[in-house]
Amino acid sequence: MPVEKGPAVTGPRRRVTQRDIARLSGVSQATVSLVLNNRLDGGVRIAADTRQRVLDAIRETGYVADPIARRLADHYNRIIGVFTYEPVFPSGARDFFHPFLLGLEEQAERLGCDLLLLTSAPVDGGRRRMFAEGSRIRLADGCVLLGQEVDRGDLERLVSEGIPFVSVGRRDDAGGPVPYVGADYPAATAALVARAADLGHERVAYVGRGEGPESYADRLRGFRAAAAKAGVAYGRIPVAATEKLDAAVAEGVTAIFLEEPADIPTVTAWAADRGLDVPGDLSVVALGDPTRPVSIDLDVTGFTIPRREMGRQALDVFLGLLGSTAEARAEADVQRLLPCELHDGATLAPAPIGRNHS
Repeated sequence: MPVEKGPAVTGPRRRVTQRDIARLSGVSQATVSLVLNNRLDGGVRIAADTRQRVLDAIRETGYVADPIARRLADHYNRIIGVFTYEPVFPSGARDFFHPFLLGLEEQAERLGCDLLLLTSAPVDGGRRRMFAEGSRIRLADGCVLLGQEVDRGDLERLVSEGIPFVSVGRRDDAGGPVPYVGADYPAATAALVARAADLGHERVAYVGRGEGPESYADRLRGFRAAAAKAGVAYGRIPVAATEKLDAAVAEGVTAIFLEEPADIPTVTAWAADRGLDVPGDLSVVALGDPTRPVSIDLDVTGFTIPRREMGRQALDVFLGLLGSTAEARAEADVQRLLPCELHDGATLAPAPIGRNHS
């Protein structure tokens, strides 16, 4: 059916809208939206002739001609949503999330994709809601998830509905495998515990939650496994509180491993107040990079997270998911753990003589 053309106009041409497409096609604006996004909502079926009328109107008017042509040709428009569960706009180059965003941006540019930062999701209980009313996640081909803690319900829905996505950071299965690019925290943490054991430390402590986000649980898992393998006595201190640290030292702990490296100033100040030298009396190891801005004067022993590379590879995984079958996804490398870089630093020293058995 030919599309009815409106009267000729002179002067600057008005931008064609979805409402115009709906009027020319004789359908609702909602139907136009469904055709544009190439999807079905709530089981809605669009008749072939209706869909064709909408597509004819799009071509006749030139409405978003390039994106539509690309979508018709390869079924996606190379717009990738980035959904964050906490604010990630960097306040400076030292911001924890800055390297992730930089890696995403660099790879998106190289691959010819655009990033759509999904910031309009409403906040409920201090957390953004991905599938709240008015969610714009389906404007993109899918999304990259960024943040320390990800909502389990969101993951389960993404997996069950087959929405292409990838998490920056390892995630547990959520009704099915979750695509991710994460850091190998267990291996990096274990390597540092082994170093401490080689230096004679017989009692060590993990300082942090060790639960909640997978990144915390992974660190603690690597810590426990390495300590047990080395025959080192170990314990966990939930927070870097002075009374907890006092108790650990009184029990003979000679090395502490900080889940949150931003706690280093607090720990070193506490050690100075107690007359403890770092690392002469107490070794301090950082398990990653600070997640909040702090000033650290020490050359701290620990590891760095490959944040920039995680951002880059997240887009590689995502694009590999587009258009692939369930069988292909099962065989693809969509769950990647990247090695962390160990840093010798100056805060891990041989265990002080006579402290291990005090």
